[in-house]
Amino acid sequence: MRNLFLIAVFILGSFFNQVFSQNFLWNANLRPFFQNTEFGFSKVQMPQTMAGVHLAPEVGVGWDENKHRIFAGVDVMHEWGSNKMIDFSDITAYYEYDGKPFRFYAGAFPRHLTLEKYPRMFFQDSINNYRPIINGFFLEFNSNRDYLNLWLDWTSRQTTERHEAFFMGWSGRYNFDFLYGQHFGYMFHYAGVMNPQIEEGLHDNGLALTSLGVDFAPKTEFEKLEANIGWSVGLERDRSIGNWHFPHGLVSEIKIEYQGLGLHNTYYRGKSQQVFYGNYGNKLYWGDPIYRSKEYNRSDFYISFLDTDFATIKVIYSLHFTEQTVYHDQSFSASFNLGNLKRKKSKNYRHLWDKWF
Repeated sequence: MRNLFLIAVFILGSFFNQVFSQNFLWNANLRPFFQNTEFGFSKVQMPQTMAGVHLAPEVGVGWDENKHRIFAGVDVMHEWGSNKMIDFSDITAYYEYDGKPFRFYAGAFPRHLTLEKYPRMFFQDSINNYRPIINGFFLEFNSNRDYLNLWLDWTSRQTTERHEAFFMGWSGRYNFDFLYGQHFGYMFHYAGVMNPQIEEGLHDNGLALTSLGVDFAPKTEFEKLEANIGWSVGLERDRSIGNWHFPHGLVSEIKIEYQGLGLHNTYYRGKSQQVFYGNYGNKLYWGDPIYRSKEYNRSDFYISFLDTDFATIKVIYSLHFTEQTVYHDQSFSASFNLGNLKRKKSKNYRHLWDKWF
């Protein structure tokens, strides 16, 4: 018995020595946001103003040159003008691995670390502000500008009042000199509540976008200089009805950015997306509802005032051409990061006004 006790003490001592010999990590992220959308009389989008600020402090430990990390924290959001101190809050608790060429997340982790490349057809702008945490996993192979990832986001656990819902997605990009191919896709599963007396149709909604493009930015002084064209295909059904719907259409993009000034133009022409939106709305669709239009063009004109590891500040003015009308919106986003962990290399970003100050 005494020998077993000594062995147990030795094992526990080794364990705690290993734990407390790791690097202490901390991070605090502050993200104010503002978006004013002016879609008066539109049948596919609603006018609204969304504004607030997120504060997300985290603490953790890292080992093996911080390739392995465990974080825990909270993301709290206060909406501007609210009489509450905290309007929304989410817990973060996750494992992170960052060892080139792989990175991996598991648990409840920030969305902006993983799915920032997805187009608005899949996730509209407000998702980052009102659903900032992913519950699941994310695995990515990343080499230079090429990447391939697979992820799961469990958005709702089934109860007598809540629906079971989750996203499972995949995306990637492969570059060949100035040419590239890219793909975005996901499947959203939306089941009924845990009540056999309530009959609800189970939904399986898939959406995929595959594009081919050219990217001349690496060969020029532009931060972004690319264009692509592709085809989106939806796969939607309500199992209680049984019929499949295949909304599809052409999607093209132009991205230009030079020393802080940028243009991002997106054009869609095809069948109306989000077939069951009238019955379920944003419970079933997290993409921009404006894609229910058969033809839509969005032009974002923006100024990136700051883009460093510590801070990013951007102002955007957008024009929306659809329903034979021109709508517009204004938005502001910023992110300030403090901490002793650098997840990316410092950028040598140039601005037109650098020489003025």
